[in-house]
Amino acid sequence: MGAVRFSIAGVLLYAVLRLNGAPNPTAQQWRGSGAVGVLGPAFGNGTVCYVQQTVSSSLAALAIATAAIWIAIFSSFWGHKITRQEWLGIAIGFAGIVILNTRGSLQGDVVSALLLTFAAASWAFGSVWGGHLKQPVGLMAPAVQMLVGGIALSILSLIFGEKWPVQISVKSWSALLFLIVLGSLVAYSAYQYLLKTVRPLVASSNTFVNPIVAFVVGVWLAGETIHKMEYIALAVILIGVFLVLTAENKEAK
Repeated sequence: MGAVRFSIAGVLLYAVLRLNGAPNPTAQQWRGSGAVGVLGPAFGNGTVCYVQQTVSSSLAALAIATAAIWIAIFSSFWGHKITRQEWLGIAIGFAGIVILNTRGSLQGDVVSALLLTFAAASWAFGSVWGGHLKQPVGLMAPAVQMLVGGIALSILSLIFGEKWPVQISVKSWSALLFLIVLGSLVAYSAYQYLLKTVRPLVASSNTFVNPIVAFVVGVWLAGETIHKMEYIALAVILIGVFLVLTAENKEAK
């Protein structure tokens, strides 16, 4: 599903841009955007897709909310000086992760917990590193990222021996179309645009809203049951993310 989603979105966006006169990326630009595509759409989003076979969407979104915290940490590799407020937010955020992994639905599910942590960290590292890599200008960057990410996911799907389902419901086709158009062509492209115009931490502010939306929609549409400790973890993690996002930006001198 992840491979189909990002491959189709990447091909469509790449084709439209080329037909409208956008130059083909150089080899260096393909490598730069390709690296971001592997870290974000493939390792980040793809891992979440895999874990969501056994974990609720609301719980997955809550774990991925920590991406903002990882971005603060990884940004320090390229000159960002972590402030006291950010350190406090990081500590509170990780405390929320501990609560989530020891008292909620993830209790005892070490593999899912580690995979979700890896997904958030991979997405965050790709977001930060991408700002220091040579990439195409404009929408060609997310086009290449999604295309390469989709190819990487196709390879992983073959390695895991996944097979195309015999029957696919209209509801599933509709969900896939939603992910291709709004999730990939619109939202992912918008996120990459923000990464080029504002700080990575500001671009990741969506992680503050995503868990809340996922909790509401998960209960409303999917009938998911939320453990009471997950509400506590939600509050703790969001406090940590809020502190990180509202901290003063300081670059190392």
